[in-house]
Amino acid sequence: MIMEQFVHSAWGLVPFGLMLLVIAVAPLFVAEWWDKNRHKLAVSLLLAIPTAVCLVMGGMAQELEHQLLSDYIPFIVLLMSLYVVTGGIHLSGDIKAKPWVNTLFLAIGWLLASVMGTTGAAILLIRPLLTTNQQREHKVHTVLFFIALVANCGGLLTPLGDPPLFMLFLRGAEFSWFASLFPQWLFVGVVLLLIYFALDSFYYKREHWTALSADAREHKCLEVQGKTNLVYLVGIILAVAFIHSGNIPLMAEPDAHLWIKYLREIVLIMLMLMSLYTTKAHVRYELNKYSWAPINEVAVLFFGIFVTMTPALAYLNTHAETLGLTHTWQFYYATGALSSFLDNTPTAVAFHSLASGLTPNQLATFDGNIVAGIPEVLLQAICLGAVFFGSMTYIGNGPNFMVKAIAEESGVKMPSFFGYMFRFSLIVLLPVYILVQLIFL
Repeated sequence: MIMEQFVHSAWGLVPFGLMLLVIAVAPLFVAEWWDKNRHKLAVSLLLAIPTAVCLVMGGMAQELEHQLLSDYIPFIVLLMSLYVVTGGIHLSGDIKAKPWVNTLFLAIGWLLASVMGTTGAAILLIRPLLTTNQQREHKVHTVLFFIALVANCGGLLTPLGDPPLFMLFLRGAEFSWFASLFPQWLFVGVVLLLIYFALDSFYYKREHWTALSADAREHKCLEVQGKTNLVYLVGIILAVAFIHSGNIPLMAEPDAHLWIKYLREIVLIMLMLMSLYTTKAHVRYELNKYSWAPINEVAVLFFGIFVTMTPALAYLNTHAETLGLTHTWQFYYATGALSSFLDNTPTAVAFHSLASGLTPNQLATFDGNIVAGIPEVLLQAICLGAVFFGSMTYIGNGPNFMVKAIAEESGVKMPSFFGYMFRFSLIVLLPVYILVQLIFL
């Protein structure tokens, strides 16, 4: 009885809140301790195991099973396959770091993010971009805009682009539906690219002539290695787009064989294994400095997130009508605010669950179609808030910290956590995101 009251009350939100709080705070205050994945696993299990026991004892075993088997496994398998395949592609070279060249770099990454995922596009392009700009004195702004455009905003058009979108895809949004966000994606991308070009042109004129001379002398054409992985990447896109219960109804049957139920994941694992087998070790492990640590980190942390999220989602769904979120702009900014400081994937899932719990009278105030079980305008607001606002801090989205770390390894003095916000996201990104709400929502 006590267990049942716990998982169905506001107390059920506590493990989820603690999990997200630790993820947000630990990198800032105990970074050295938090860097070890065994410590992340310890925190994840410490919160997940008691929560799982409470869920089973409280009559929510089926909900927990769904979270782990229908959400966590597909989520991790997709991220792992993208991580492995993109980790086998290496782009090298050193070209002149003129404003139009840097802008083109960012634009290409912005375009690739929806295909390769924000993590894949960011890891592929950040090193050649840093190499291209190594002779320039002013380059911090380039990395900051790279985080916004490539590691976040670019991944809006497909479920592959950003993890929160894949979770919403699993909840019923069609693969092609995300392309309907093209106007917002185009608006943010073009505005940020224009701002960057103007800013980089300003800094380029202030560069010392010796830096520009060195940049002109040191030139190496761009070269792509591990091209076979591009074929595997196409295979991942096709698998996610076409292998699902909408096209293969048998996959949704409760008594379906495992190889049918997890057909998409089996195909993704096969593509991942082919990538590991066919990619030269020199390309993957030496040129790309490939490591299993980042994907292991995601796996252990999201295990804790998915377990502790189960009672939180149930609570939000049950009490949605009393939480006061009844307008599209509220979902946009609420999702965005939490995505800025917590991980944007569980944030998007939480607000989708909240929207699913609105009463018929509340839902009647929203015009348009129902997509993934909620009004389309609310799904748009959740997607936009999660993806765009993930760039407001270093901890809003996984690739942000990776890009920061790689830049610092290359000698770029990146701003602090709060410096990033006050020098960049609050004065550059937030006004653009407010315009998105005023124009589109």
